[in-house]
Amino acid sequence: MTSLNPPSPTLVRRKTSSRRRAGSHLPPPQETHEIALSAIRYFLKSRTCYDAFPISFRIIVLDTKLNVKKALQCLLLNTVVSAPLWNSEKSEFAGMLTVLDLIHLIQYYYRTATYELAATDVETLRLEALRGIEKELGVAPPPLLRQHPMSSLYDAAQVLVQTHAGRLPLLDNDTETGQETIVSTLTQYRLLKFISINCNKEIQQLNLPLRKLGIGTYVATPPHSVPDGQNPYHPIATASLNTTVFDVVHMFSERAISAVPIIDEDGVVVNLYETVDVMTLVRLGAYQSLDLKICDALSQRSPDFAGVVICNASDSLGTLLQLIKKRRVHRLVVVEGEEEEKKGGKKGRLLGIITLSDVLRYVVGEDTRQ
Repeated sequence: MTSLNPPSPTLVRRKTSSRRRAGSHLPPPQETHEIALSAIRYFLKSRTCYDAFPISFRIIVLDTKLNVKKALQCLLLNTVVSAPLWNSEKSEFAGMLTVLDLIHLIQYYYRTATYELAATDVETLRLEALRGIEKELGVAPPPLLRQHPMSSLYDAAQVLVQTHAGRLPLLDNDTETGQETIVSTLTQYRLLKFISINCNKEIQQLNLPLRKLGIGTYVATPPHSVPDGQNPYHPIATASLNTTVFDVVHMFSERAISAVPIIDEDGVVVNLYETVDVMTLVRLGAYQSLDLKICDALSQRSPDFAGVVICNASDSLGTLLQLIKKRRVHRLVVVEGEEEEKKGGKKGRLLGIITLSDVLRYVVGEDTRQ
């Protein structure tokens, strides 16, 4: 696991000076924090989505006539977890293919078909059929989000926040044909990284604790105070090493989440199981793997897994954004630290979870424009 704040070197105490220091003229931390947030939001309003594009990038677009297995192979070969869809018959944008679509597909087959039938069906099942499967599961269809590349980053961020989407397709019109063209996608991670690179001065002023700012989802009641029979980590979905993969897949689909903390009998976080961990099940047709326990499934995890990033509720927003600048982070698991341990807690026990959506929602704020 990776900690947001690694141990610091031992500090050497200096001899206390008897001289009086001049009074500080700096604004209080809360005021400094708000000023920095306003500056970041102003920056986003002055930049377009084009500005956040990397110097060199590629865009993968999948035809809705493509079968699911080939589409998944394409995602895995290009190390991406989603891609825009294109309806070639109507020559129009058709939404996004995401990992959650594949989670719904796995859940559908597990409930309605045998392993053999599912493996055979996926060979011919087309992407355009996924919406029908989601309808049978009672899952709301994803909105056809889109934004023009020249729209402001602030407007794009508002769409991402209001729709809880992880990525936003950017579409333009061809000047010669007038036809829609998919230019790129803007992800929550790229947007936050763009902020962290270009607003370094403001980020250093965001020193208030994450939990005090209300960033993330936290355990509602201390685990030792929860009556027997109730989930001590409500409203966070959790699993143990003995939970089956399908039980976690059901959590993904039912709650529309992308990761579940794996905890031991004391609630200490030992790992994290993510939607990307089950992507290979569809590609390989290994549906029987759904019966595996998490402990066995984790042994088959890709060596590219970056590990679990943990933090404490007292860590600052500025520290989190600095981390995003340095490495690809999609979520942080909040665990009890020394502060909670002094109050009877247990170091390393699950306290909350923070997603990029939580961070972006706070940084952007509510759109008050009419």
